[in-house]
Amino acid sequence: MTDTTPTQICNFTNARPTLKQGSSGEAVKQAQCYLNASLTGENLLVDGEFGPITDAATRRFQVCAKITVDGVIGPQTWSFLTFFANSPGFAC
Repeated sequence: MTDTTPTQICNFTNARPTLKQGSSGEAVKQAQCYLNASLTGENLLVDGEFGPITDAATRRFQVCAKITVDGVIGPQTWSFLTFFANSPGFAC
């Protein structure tokens, strides 16, 4: 039997809480990893701290994905991040 479960590029957590500047923990690491896989350019430090650099990367991703640009990683942004991070290529 073949395992057809899709492989996730980042495996810090399956939790998808709303994240914003000041958030910290495994979900922030997951988001930072997804942002690195979705955006070209210099990678974010995957440190679990949602500071100004992660906020700027989140906003850049939101512009590229043509979704609400607010610097908050909520349900819509998680959905798009998960899609782009686990797809070939970059959002931008």
